[in-house]
Amino acid sequence: MMSVVTILAIVALSLIGLLHFYWALGGKFAALQAIPTENGKPLINPGKIAAVMVGLALFGFAFVAYILCFYDLSSSPFRDYFIISGWILSGIFTLRGIGEFNAVGLFKKIESSEFAYYDTRFYTPFALFMGMVFAALTYQV
Repeated sequence: MMSVVTILAIVALSLIGLLHFYWALGGKFAALQAIPTENGKPLINPGKIAAVMVGLALFGFAFVAYILCFYDLSSSPFRDYFIISGWILSGIFTLRGIGEFNAVGLFKKIESSEFAYYDTRFYTPFALFMGMVFAALTYQV
């Protein structure tokens, strides 16, 4: 069961990583829904380099998920690094899901933007789910 969940997580993280590369290359699909706004003004203005960095990070996260689920770390000299990485990623995704109490996450105050709509229905549940996936993957190692 955990391998199916891990494969779904790897695919999702990879697709979201590809979406960030698409944005870095100038793509506009779903870009407005991915940036928090207040009164129609973006709260952040990520550039192309930031999009590439996030895309690379998401592929790295997918790699960590793959290693934690499908690789025998019992005799690996990198075992501790992957365990620490798994717990850190669990924490990052959980904190993203909780949010910063203004525009992002479970406890956001700005709820009338298009971003808030997608954040409530998709981004926050996904982040919390990924937090649980990484915790479960790391715990089983």
